Order: sequence, then C-alpha cells, then structure tokens
Amino acid sequence: MTARWPDPDRAIIGRYVASFDLHSMKSRTCYGQVLHGFQDVAERHEPLDQEVLLAWLRESAVHRAVSTLLHRTRIVDRFLERLTEIGAIECNPVVALRNACNIKQCMPIWRALASRDPQQALAELRQPRPFGSVLGEMMAEHVAMMRRRGYKYTSQPMWLLRFDRFLQLHPGLEAEPLSAMIDRWATTNGSRHHAEECENLRRVFAKIFRHRDPSMTVRRPDPRPRKEAAKQWRKPHIYSPADVRQMLEIART
Repeated sequence: MTARWPDPDRAIIGRYVASFDLHSMKSRTCYGQVLHGFQDVAERHEPLDQEVLLAWLRESAVHRAVSTLLHRTRIVDRFLERLTEIGAIECNPVVALRNACNIKQCMPIWRALASRDPQQALAELRQPRPFGSVLGEMMAEHVAMMRRRGYKYTSQPMWLLRFDRFLQLHPGLEAEPLSAMIDRWATTNGSRHHAEECENLRRVFAKIFRHRDPSMTVRRPDPRPRKEAAKQWRKPHIYSPADVRQMLEIART
C-alpha cells in the first residue's frame, strides 16, 4: 500500500529524486530543496489545496526572484503528478485549478497565484466550458454525428465553439431566436472574414435543423459575404513565357 503524502520520514521525496538520473549534485540539491520546502508548507496546511500553493509561493518569494520561483514550480508540478499516479494524494490542486479554469497548461495557474491579486487573476484566466451554452448540446451532437459519418469536420467545430463562447459570455441572448443570436454576434466584429464566418455558421445550423427535421425548407445560402472576403485574398502572379525566359537567362549567367 502506498504511503500518504506528506509522510513524516519524507521517504517519498527521497525515492522520487533518486528515480531521476541526475548526475549533477547541484540538480539533486535543487530538487531536494524545492520539494522539502513544499512539504514543509503542506505539513502546516491541510488539506492540500490552493491555500498550500499560495503559502508556498509567498514563503519562497522572500528568498527568490519571481522568475526563478516560477521556473521551480515545474519541479512541484511533476512531483504532484507523481503523487497522483501512485495514489499518495487524492487530488492535484494545480490540475483542479486548471480544470476549473478550462485551460490545459499549469504555468498560467502559477502566474495567477503569484500575482498581487490571485483570485482576480484566476477569474481572468477562466474560459467558458466547450459547448456549455444553451445551444451547446445540440452543436456538440452535430459535430459528433458528422465525424461518425467519416467527415474530418475540423473548421465547422471551430466556428461553433467561437459562437458557443460568445453565447456563454452573453447569457441574455438565451431567450432570443437563433437568427437574432447570430446577428448579435456579427456586430462584434466588422471584418469581412467575420461576416463570412457568420454566413458559414448559418449554413451549419441550417444543416443541423435539416437533420433534425427533414421537412424543413432548405435555406438559400448568401454568396455575398464570401465574395467580399475573397476580395482581400492575395491574387496569384502568373509568370508569362517572357518572364520565365528572363529568369532562366539570369540563372545561366
């Protein structure tokens, strides 16, 4: 049975550091100092949660620059991952904060915790949950269905996720019809590319509703946004035979 952490004899840290092929005494000393310092704080704070991370950062900041401290958080990250793998802790507090903020990286969490106002910084990090809006379930089901049918379906989910994020940030639109939601989203960006994306989104939703009710009238696509966006595309340069001959002559000289 795996011992729980923090363990009084600190054998877990000893075995963890020994598992690395650290030839440099300086590296072994650095790992040991960081992890023993982290356990010192964890033993004074229970349970292992955000408060432990904050307390360790505050105490470490007295002796180290913020840049050095943030670099050493990677040592703590890997150690917490190992503790989770062997069952020595029930929950990795950094991963818990990542999940709460819907982000994939640990470093933004540490930077937020090391800031002057950690709670505000964490609030600014939080991202809406994918497909968490009032239309999210329907959109997610459509993406899954299209992929089950063999389509790659890579661009459409990005359009849907951006629209879903917009809806979550504007909950007042939940009672509005879909056309009003998309019209409101179109006003957030006046670029031709965004107008084209809004039209593409209307086509996707038309397909979704058509799949749900085949008797629905097929919506006629509006080609104008795509044509307007195409005006911004770079025009290809077609070399004439004379241009090609000139380049060959230059190459030969």
